[in-house]
Amino acid sequence: MTDFEQDITASLAALRAGGIILYPTDTIWGIGCDATDEKAVRRIFDLKRRDESKSLVILMADPRDLLQYLSTPPPDIADRIASFDRPTTVIYEGALHLAPNVVAEDGTVAIRLVQDAFCRHLVKRLRKPLVSTSANISGQPSPATFADIDPAVIAGVDYTVEYRRDDTTPKRPSRIVRISPDGSMEVLRD
Repeated sequence: MTDFEQDITASLAALRAGGIILYPTDTIWGIGCDATDEKAVRRIFDLKRRDESKSLVILMADPRDLLQYLSTPPPDIADRIASFDRPTTVIYEGALHLAPNVVAEDGTVAIRLVQDAFCRHLVKRLRKPLVSTSANISGQPSPATFADIDPAVIAGVDYTVEYRRDDTTPKRPSRIVRISPDGSMEVLRD
């Protein structure tokens, strides 16, 4: 049994009931929910006091997952993602089967395939994409550690993961790139 099995079980119960969780990602601490549940996504926007016109990042565990949630995934995407040297969120066109409020107005969606063991276990066992947005109120700095998270965020979620709360290694948000249907890549945040 992994050292985070109880957290996975409790997180899954909250997520499957339409709840939102506070959890460590492959980058910084995040607020998450089932990315196909429009009401749960709305709760995250409300908690963050964030306008729904701003998109959220979606976590997936495997390049094959992209086939279900994108209308035209780039054919070489698995190789491209494998070449990334750090957590990278990719903006794709043609989102499918996701809550409408996680899709940007232009039809794009921001997806990161996670390598972190906790996140991979959680996403694989949820069997759905997972929202991941920084665990802060909009306009506040992204928390580098659990201790930096605003108490209002902690109070606003249905479950807070215990795993890695004591980790004080500063983390930073992912790199963000846009991959166009023609395969060209633009770095939006390094």
